[in-house]
Amino acid sequence: MNSALKNQLRQSLRARRRQISPSQQQLAAQQLMQRIIKLRAYRRARHVAAYQASDGEISPALLLHHAALQGKNCYLPRIRFGCADQKHMSFQRYHPRQALRVNRYGIGEPAGLRYDARSPTKLDIVLVPLAGFDKNGGRLGMGGGFYDRCFAFKNRKPQQKPLLIGIAHHSQEVSALPIDDWDISLDVIITDRTMIVPRRGRSMH
Repeated sequence: MNSALKNQLRQSLRARRRQISPSQQQLAAQQLMQRIIKLRAYRRARHVAAYQASDGEISPALLLHHAALQGKNCYLPRIRFGCADQKHMSFQRYHPRQALRVNRYGIGEPAGLRYDARSPTKLDIVLVPLAGFDKNGGRLGMGGGFYDRCFAFKNRKPQQKPLLIGIAHHSQEVSALPIDDWDISLDVIITDRTMIVPRRGRSMH
């Protein structure tokens, strides 16, 4: 039941964000960066992970550029497929000027060696992409389950690093998402218009 409802929501919300014009996307990315750089958690962070925006997602590129200028270590996800098509995601070192290679999903990722990866538990902040969110910290992803598997430990130990910040356009908010046991919860959600800290979330300022 949840799966069908999630797929329906996912398609609707993806279509909604694809309608955002390039100029609106640029403004949203600037507004997003200004909100994040004011956070105490960001100012203290040394290891910051994000993603390459696609399919109308809000872009964290400006924030990654800012982080690099501040001397922070930046990371992007890298997807690997193992035996029986098992899917794995790691976070590789990245510099905003670095050339990327395109993975099977059409998304750029670092082409570095495996030893450039950093354990998820040793990242300070992860800017998490999403298709939809609610005020309780619920996240609707793209259906691949990469983030849910990578950060499953956060459901057992919510206060453990990293701080999971879901970033999105404000129009991606829904009143309540269908949630499964394996879905990770977000510590905070930041959009181009506001910041939402679920009741269980940490202090951000």
